[in-house]
Amino acid sequence: MKVARVDEMKDLDRRATEEFGISEDLLMENAGQAVYFVILQELGIRNNKFVVFCGGGNNGGDGLVVARKIHSDGGKVKVFLLDDEAKFKGAAKKNFEIASRMPVEISKVSSIKSLRAELLDCDAIVDAIFGTGLVRQVTGIYKDVIQLINESQRTVFSVDIPSGINGDTGQVMGVAVEADYTVTFGLPKLGNMLYPGYDHCGKLYVSHISFPPALCDSAALKIAINSPVNIPERLKDTHKGSYGKVLFIAGSSSYLGAPYFSALSFLKAGGGLSYLATPKSISPFIASKGSEIVFVPQKETPSGSIALENKGELWEFSQNVDMVVLGPGLSLAAKTQELVRELAPKINKPLIIDGDGITAIAEDLGRIKRRKAPTILTPHLGEMSRITKMEISEINRNKVDVVQRTTRELNAIIILKGAHSLVGYPDGTVFINVSGNSGMATAGSGDVLTGTIAAMYGLGLALEDAVRMGVFMHGFSGDIAATDKGEDGITAQDILDYLPEAMKLYRENFAEISENLYETIFVV
Repeated sequence: MKVARVDEMKDLDRRATEEFGISEDLLMENAGQAVYFVILQELGIRNNKFVVFCGGGNNGGDGLVVARKIHSDGGKVKVFLLDDEAKFKGAAKKNFEIASRMPVEISKVSSIKSLRAELLDCDAIVDAIFGTGLVRQVTGIYKDVIQLINESQRTVFSVDIPSGINGDTGQVMGVAVEADYTVTFGLPKLGNMLYPGYDHCGKLYVSHISFPPALCDSAALKIAINSPVNIPERLKDTHKGSYGKVLFIAGSSSYLGAPYFSALSFLKAGGGLSYLATPKSISPFIASKGSEIVFVPQKETPSGSIALENKGELWEFSQNVDMVVLGPGLSLAAKTQELVRELAPKINKPLIIDGDGITAIAEDLGRIKRRKAPTILTPHLGEMSRITKMEISEINRNKVDVVQRTTRELNAIIILKGAHSLVGYPDGTVFINVSGNSGMATAGSGDVLTGTIAAMYGLGLALEDAVRMGVFMHGFSGDIAATDKGEDGITAQDILDYLPEAMKLYRENFAEISENLYETIFVV
């Protein structure tokens, strides 16, 4: 499913009217109908009491449609306006006039004193204050009402997006409604899918409000949810080389876990041959845990990291594999960092650069710009800050834009790791990943991710799909681990250990996982 920016959604509204004759009145009616249906399904209408808060724009107009439909179905409803009624235009004005002719109480909010009793007496609140176009901090009576809604402990249904969330970034504009349910229209907006906005939405529904697929599936929309793709079947007449050969250049005397987790997760997720080039002194220790890994012991620096003099041998070895992973646990030793910078541009196979490898490359990004074969970078926010020379707070305010710009500049695929990781491609395409949980914020989790991506490539997916499916499967494995163990205390070892089960469940339940979008968005 595609995800829209606010301006893209406005353009879809315009095209729906101009190209298909779907009037603004009809779009608003369909939006209100969708919210009404979710309320009916999740709570019920008859004999329940509702308070509807409306702003002065089209979001408020949607709220007025909801109020009318609640009244028509036997619910008790009161509407509170936070703007002057004169601000309503077009379809919103028409719906205000219709609601005004009904026995529905409509009041202008001047202070919140009288609202406390109203909220205590209602069963649910409909939030139709701001739409997705909010760009300023929430202040004044709007702030007071939103805070009161959050304090009320009543069930809250938000219209399109929780009021106070920026529709393009998911950022809280000072204060925002904490909804139990959100019904968004046409397509999910970025603010619905990115944290913290996603967390404010509660259970998220989307209604296409009669938009034809030609609009919703437009190639011009570059952002989408990371929806599942079929993983090729394992054929009976195959051998280990049929499922990929990957060279992992990883590890140092201080970091024994990173090379183990990255190299073994490749095998656990279905990969064939895992070669680990790691310092000679630590190879026996890693082998005692991961005996299935094929070791390529390396000469080391006095501090116990891979020495620069291994460069020629590593380049020759890379010629005989399908993919190279460079960086997990390599350390920040000067000679090893230089090894990364010299080796990366020479490797002519798909290359995943992770962890300490990213720190090395960030010092001279021209080294990867010159690469002919595909490059995949897997930064967390701190590493993305090093790559872009931007503050983390600045990246957080505009994640998608930053990812799109950086993938284009570096001609690389970038996975910006975090809650709802972003997978960006040089053509501007960005996938928002919805698998995973907070328990995966643990040391070594990113190393398991690199091996899982490599495994998806080894299993036969095209590189672009392998990257995003590696991200999905990594999160899926973490979710299965959390289901069994809870999110507290999940380790990288747990994510690693659950990979075979994740692959099994994914293959067996592919249709169901695809249909419900991993139980993230529900279509109404």
